[in-house]
Amino acid sequence: MAKVQPKQTQRLVTARVLRSVAAAMLPFYRKIAGNHSYARQWTTAIVTADLDLMGSLLHSIPALADAENYGTNGIGYFISFPFPLPVAFYTNGTTIPPGTAQFTFNTDAHRCIARSIIPLYRELAVNRSFAEAMAAAIRRKDNRAVRAMVRSHVRTTSLKSVTIEESGIALLFKTRFSRYPYRNLLFQEMM
Repeated sequence: MAKVQPKQTQRLVTARVLRSVAAAMLPFYRKIAGNHSYARQWTTAIVTADLDLMGSLLHSIPALADAENYGTNGIGYFISFPFPLPVAFYTNGTTIPPGTAQFTFNTDAHRCIARSIIPLYRELAVNRSFAEAMAAAIRRKDNRAVRAMVRSHVRTTSLKSVTIEESGIALLFKTRFSRYPYRNLLFQEMM
């Protein structure tokens, strides 16, 4: 028997939220994918937990120049975007699953993931119908539909799974550049 969530949590993810976050993150992922020096500095900021360096790097991208809600756990990063209630914050990030490693993050794995997800984030940012369909599938917990939509744009064999989590999606990657898996996440922070 399916567990029915309260109406408030069913409506947390909307096309507007997905489009807004994807549009803001797209230039970041393009820069990670296209600029090895920038990506290497980003990795340094993550593994050293240097929030000042993270802020400086984010602020160099016009779409993220005003970003204030970001952080690292030493194995990944999270950038949160404020929205009116009931959403509060919707977050994007890439991380090694907790409990797997400490203070490690592979620049080449991150660049590979960034290149792979750019088409998905571009589609979410520019195609309202696609974003509406993705948000609706997430709200109704339709893993099959979400998986099909993601895989139609993320066409790498390093993508191992797509799941719905916390009013969002989790993409699990295993690249040839690292022995650790990485997760690219779009999710609603639960307060």
